[in-house]
Amino acid sequence: MCEGLRCIAADDALLVLDKPAGLLCVPGRGEDKQDCLSARAQAQWPQALVVHRLDMSTSGLVLMALSPLVQRQLSLAFEQRAVHKRYVAVVHGILTAHGSDEWQTIDAPIAADWPRRPLRIIDAAGKPSQTRWRVLAHDPPGWPGCTRVELEPITGRTHQLRVHLAHLGHPILGDALYADGPIAAAAPRLLLHAQQLGLTHPQTGDWRAFELSAPF
Repeated sequence: MCEGLRCIAADDALLVLDKPAGLLCVPGRGEDKQDCLSARAQAQWPQALVVHRLDMSTSGLVLMALSPLVQRQLSLAFEQRAVHKRYVAVVHGILTAHGSDEWQTIDAPIAADWPRRPLRIIDAAGKPSQTRWRVLAHDPPGWPGCTRVELEPITGRTHQLRVHLAHLGHPILGDALYADGPIAAAAPRLLLHAQQLGLTHPQTGDWRAFELSAPF
């Protein structure tokens, strides 16, 4: 196992990796941004290929392919929304659901905030964006006055979960981009974690589900 790399599952087709918060998925610009999840994976599996990404500040499950064919198959599955993804987050304030449905949906289009790139904004001219959410707990241990939520992105826009929760008035704790100073400083990291991945295995056709509990 490479230093700083935890593999949740591996076979001849794919890898499921545990990305820590603060680590890039792919190399950035500059010598100081070359350490990343894909580079660490490729040190052990030279054929490993990127399929999708998490924000640098987000932790959790990341999928990589071990051949160009599997990369194309998995990329298509993400495009067709055939990959099941769920996240957990701790947000500022007491978020409550409206109505009897346990799951609620945020339907708010997202666009690039060009003067402040890479930030995103809610904009009627933006791309359609939907997120499902439900409350897991109010006042979770260590975070009084906050809400632990489960999130299911229907679309996959950049910063979607962070933007949508800030749009609700409940930004994620530790979010240096979309929360104000006190909320951004309320946690040592962004409290957003990719906890579940489910997909049809590209070789066997079997449904595979992976889960990794949040470290917060």
